[in-house]
Amino acid sequence: MSEKITLKEKIGYGFGDFASSMFWKIFSVYLLYYYTDVFGISAAVVGTMFLITRIWDTALDPIVGIVADMTNSRWGKFRPYLLWMAIPFGIIGVLTFVAPDLDVSGKIIYAYLTYTLMMMVYSAINVPYASLMGVMTSNVKDRTTLSTFRFIFAFAGSILVLATAEPLVGWFGKAGTVEDVQKGWSLTMILYAVIAVVLFYLTFAWTRERIYPPKEQKTSLKTDLKNLATNKPWFVLLGAGVSTLIFNSLRDGSAIYYFKYYFKAQEAFQLPLINAPINYSTLYLVLGQAANIVGVVLAKPVSDKIGKKNTFFFAMLVAAILSCIFYAFKETDLFLIFFFQFLISICAGSIFPLLWSMYADIADYSEWKTGRRATGLIFSSSSMSQKLGWTLGGALTGWLLAIYGFEANAAQTIETQTGIRTMLSFIPATGALLSAIFILFYKLSDSLMVSVIDALEERRTKEQHINIAIQNERIA
Repeated sequence: MSEKITLKEKIGYGFGDFASSMFWKIFSVYLLYYYTDVFGISAAVVGTMFLITRIWDTALDPIVGIVADMTNSRWGKFRPYLLWMAIPFGIIGVLTFVAPDLDVSGKIIYAYLTYTLMMMVYSAINVPYASLMGVMTSNVKDRTTLSTFRFIFAFAGSILVLATAEPLVGWFGKAGTVEDVQKGWSLTMILYAVIAVVLFYLTFAWTRERIYPPKEQKTSLKTDLKNLATNKPWFVLLGAGVSTLIFNSLRDGSAIYYFKYYFKAQEAFQLPLINAPINYSTLYLVLGQAANIVGVVLAKPVSDKIGKKNTFFFAMLVAAILSCIFYAFKETDLFLIFFFQFLISICAGSIFPLLWSMYADIADYSEWKTGRRATGLIFSSSSMSQKLGWTLGGALTGWLLAIYGFEANAAQTIETQTGIRTMLSFIPATGALLSAIFILFYKLSDSLMVSVIDALEERRTKEQHINIAIQNERIA
């Protein structure tokens, strides 16, 4: 039987995604806006940059997973990377939001360099972090619980940055000039970076690795890749994950533009103590993250009743339908805009604990089927799907803005405003529908995984008894 996961360890594991999600949400919601409206790069150029840099970064994830699988240290295979990469993660995150005084070509080169480095460091810490869940416990329901903790903390981290980013930037850059706004973003990122580094260290200190590859297993990248290539559930989940992230990244990346350029009134109210404005975009995004947490909490009880696959399918189907309806709302339909954001975000939030728990199931299924365990390689594919969906969604957001005739810091035409509205409705709905279609082909039911886990536990027990018998013979 698996060792019981303590509450402290669940919280410690959650801290890691709190840290990662702070940066992830900053990048997915604000980075395109920062590059176009603050740093001064065109939307089309940024879209292409996202595609080029993230394709490389997506390809890097499996390499990181393979290296982590080959790592052997006194702290385990995956925990050491939380220790080694936390400070580089924070430093490069800050540099991504520093705006040196350069010409347009220099700005583009600087953006390519810092963003590429940021995504490489993100992979180096996040792939091992994600893989860690697969070796903390083998219990299927404990994994869903652990994944639930993870995503509650993930969305809490997202809420923190979405609730404070614009007010902090406004407070740090009070004069309101371009230079002041740039300074405001840099100082805000320094604050977030310090929080992230501390939380990664706590994740390292409070978690433990308990599941290891079979002792007789030797490192064989060729064999592991061959096994992965024949793992049908992995391909299905990869497609579903990519489609889900396209859905999310399009909605996240478009929201700032939707409220800045479609709404006539941006400011909802002012915080009295620090005199910082709270915009409708901030309220909209924070509400979405709060609803995501509701979805995360609902994922386990609902999936316990109808299964992970069915929960995933219906959540994405409903999200697609609601997203299509969203297009009909006008600026005056403020209540409906926020209400549908709440409903869609509940659906989106319920997906992520299921997705990562299902990847842990796939790692067990692969070991049961092949006799080899490649946790890092399989979990890196989940990060890869996340990055690939984010890549395509981010690139599409930049390109679509250019296609619709977007010009930064200027009044937009009716056609451009209509295009921005489709970027929050019909276009992401397509991603959600694709995700639902993919998951229909997923074959690892919860009942099958119980049998797989039991078989693996029996196999590991037999191997342990054989190893003890061999050691006793040597001693005798």
